[in-house]
Amino acid sequence: MRNTLPKRRRLSRRPERRRKKPPQTPAEGEGDPEFIKRQDQKRSDLDEQLKEYISEWRKQRAKEEDELKKLKEKQAKRKISRAEEEQKMAQRKKEEEERRVREAEEKKQREIEEKRMRLEEAEKKRQAMLQAMKDKDKKGPNFTIAKKETGVLGLSSAAMERNKTKEQLEEEKKISLSFRIKPLAIEGLGEQKLREKAQELWELIVKLETEKYDLEERQKRQDYDLKELKERQKQQLRHKALKKGLDPEALTGKYPPKIQVASKYERRVDTRSYDDKKKLFEGGYNTVYAENLEKTWQEKQERFTQRTKSKLPKWFGERPGKKAGEPETPEGEEDAKADEDIVEDEDEVEEEVVEEEDEEAEEDEEEEEEEEEEEEEEEEEEEEEEEEEE
Repeated sequence: MRNTLPKRRRLSRRPERRRKKPPQTPAEGEGDPEFIKRQDQKRSDLDEQLKEYISEWRKQRAKEEDELKKLKEKQAKRKISRAEEEQKMAQRKKEEEERRVREAEEKKQREIEEKRMRLEEAEKKRQAMLQAMKDKDKKGPNFTIAKKETGVLGLSSAAMERNKTKEQLEEEKKISLSFRIKPLAIEGLGEQKLREKAQELWELIVKLETEKYDLEERQKRQDYDLKELKERQKQQLRHKALKKGLDPEALTGKYPPKIQVASKYERRVDTRSYDDKKKLFEGGYNTVYAENLEKTWQEKQERFTQRTKSKLPKWFGERPGKKAGEPETPEGEEDAKADEDIVEDEDEVEEEVVEEEDEEAEEDEEEEEEEEEEEEEEEEEEEEEEEEEE
């Protein structure tokens, strides 16, 4: 550890020398009246200057306090006015909210009333239709295909019914039941009146059960007819698929068959468009084979027409098939006749092929039109079924 004690001073052995004091002189201006007067004047000037500064500061301070007081009063007034404005705005908002709620309630009541009127009309129409069906003696078609009725947004009535929420359906159900199920007014009735009321209710139950049975039987018949139509459609689709060279069940599924747009053996990048690829694989090998056959037939026909014709040796005897009295056939005329016959035969064959192709195209168009009509009928039947179920 270091020694923290202070070091002792080294004592010098030299004798101390006494320092001489300077001679004392009297203070400057001590006892000088002029100097004292000047000092007093300075002090009095300084005191006056300080008094002026203090008075100015007090005036400034009082002015600032007045301004601060005015600002506080202004702030308090503004707070009061703002509170009043907020209160008025809250009152206005409350009134607007109440008005909006009242309007919404009125609109809802109007819609309910409109629905009630609409459902009442529909119920009357239904009752009239059931009565007309009962009055009919002869048995008509099981169902009729009506025209589609589009709604506000271009949707059919069945589609609009499907898009309704649970709350809307429940509300409509309550409205329809409110005028279908009439309240029983049996208070204050006698025994005879009660018996009549019970008999009336019993007849109503029998009537409703009869209607229910008739509708169930009608629905069974419609289900059977729909099944039969679907089976017919499947058979037509199978024939159509076989004509196109596809699997019989290719067109009967939920989705159409996939289109082959590329070869699985191709290894380079295909830059053709989708239409080109689709057309390439539409006909398949049959189209390519027909094109090659046509090309080879054209080549052979050209080769046949450009052949060198060798003349037959002259016939010195009588021409076969020649009748008595006919003139002699000049040279080269027989060959020209043979060529004309060949050309006529070829033209006839081409005309027959064109006629067959036209007939096939017309048959295909007729089949497509029939299929479209059947599909439209099925869609309309499904929509009618959904409407009846609802």
